[in-house]
Amino acid sequence: THWVNSASYSPDGMRILSASIDKTVRVWDTTTGACILTLYGGHTDSVMSVRYSPDGKRIVTTSSDKTVRVWDAATGACVSTLEGHTHWVNSASYSPDGTRIVTTSGDNTVRVWDAATGVCVSTLIKGN
Repeated sequence: THWVNSASYSPDGMRILSASIDKTVRVWDTTTGACILTLYGGHTDSVMSVRYSPDGKRIVTTSSDKTVRVWDAATGACVSTLEGHTHWVNSASYSPDGTRIVTTSGDNTVRVWDAATGVCVSTLIKGN
């Protein structure tokens, strides 16, 4: 067992995601408490945060490996990797309509990404 860095509910409240220092994300059934899926093989360092998309079809994760990954929530397959941060990425969140992903990083930036293409569309803050 390893430290858990982040957790969040699915939009329907039936699942909980957990992100861990062991480079994995686990999907938990809220009724039974059972782990029903493990996302692994993507990140090469600690997973810092995890969130569902508003429709519950995608999962976004951030990591100390400087990447953001988007996963298929049903299969656990990594569908895209967002690269551009130059330091660990500590959080991510979808826009309410699911078309954008916002990330924060130890490189002192907040970046906005197109969720469909994985392209960084803007850097909002350089430092604080």
